Amino acid sequence: MENSEETNTECGETNTITAAACLPKYEKPDDTGNVLIKSVASLAIYLLAGYFFFPSYKILLLVTVVVLIHEMGHFLAMKFYGYNDLGVFFIPLLGAYVSGHKREISQQQSAVIILAGPLPGIVIGIALLLISKANPGAELAGIQFSQAALLFMLLNLINLVPIYPLDGGQLLNRVFLDEESFWSKVFVVLSAALISWVVFAFYRKSGNMSVLILLFFPINLLIRRFGETKLTAIEKRIEDEGINTDIDYEDLPDEDYWKIRNILIEEHHLFRDVPQSPPYEYSHKEDKILLFVQSLLHRHLIQDVSLAGKLLIGIIWIAAIASPWLVNMDMSFFNRFR
Repeated sequence: MENSEETNTECGETNTITAAACLPKYEKPDDTGNVLIKSVASLAIYLLAGYFFFPSYKILLLVTVVVLIHEMGHFLAMKFYGYNDLGVFFIPLLGAYVSGHKREISQQQSAVIILAGPLPGIVIGIALLLISKANPGAELAGIQFSQAALLFMLLNLINLVPIYPLDGGQLLNRVFLDEESFWSKVFVVLSAALISWVVFAFYRKSGNMSVLILLFFPINLLIRRFGETKLTAIEKRIEDEGINTDIDYEDLPDEDYWKIRNILIEEHHLFRDVPQSPPYEYSHKEDKILLFVQSLLHRHLIQDVSLAGKLLIGIIWIAAIASPWLVNMDMSFFNRFR
């Protein structure tokens, strides 16, 4: 008979000594306050960078209001549908984005969330345009309503262009293309190529180096595409280990967390400096490891939009893009923002 003092090093065994040495899967502490601080800090940096870029602080503030209303539309829709770890973050000179995650994603919910960003801004733009037509020269804080109307509509209409990662591109990818399909992957790569071409075309025409900052988007897309390929290889190893990843993180057994963690350490360069387990100890990179483990748990896209639903979404999308012409907006106002 084996000595009862001998331990099994597999996490999750019932042996008393092993259980004492094994930690439960990592739970991220509540950092709601930190998310708020990071959001405010990103807004401050965004405003500081914009102060040196925009022709006047009034235009900067107006652009910031337009961006904030746009992102709050996404934020509130995501909150309504139960997304977790929500936060709004600003990227200097580029815009902002809402961060959040949910394992089961509905096409219907995604369409609402995506359109909740640009549609309110377009409606506000139309309302300001109608006010300016009824009261020519109407202004607020030195900004004419006609200028504000154009900016609200212009920035939100750009977001509806079907190029990933703009809202229009995300809508096309999520609702009209199966985002896990071959054509979806081709669409993302083509979007990166098109954005790069447009950026370099503007650069050659204007000679303005600042336009090159827009290369952030295609570079980020390609990095993510490479990262997805790497995660696919990791997913294959996890599958070979017989670990069930078709569950929520809350239901993931502790022993499976540590097994997946060891595979990540072996396969991903970001974690090569993290020691494998046992011993079962949290690393200073445990927050990042947690995010990767969560991303490896299979996300479900619920395809709940019928053909009639897609037709309706398409009509709303096209109507929003055509709205400046439907309300007879004078697009020559755009010259004021050059």
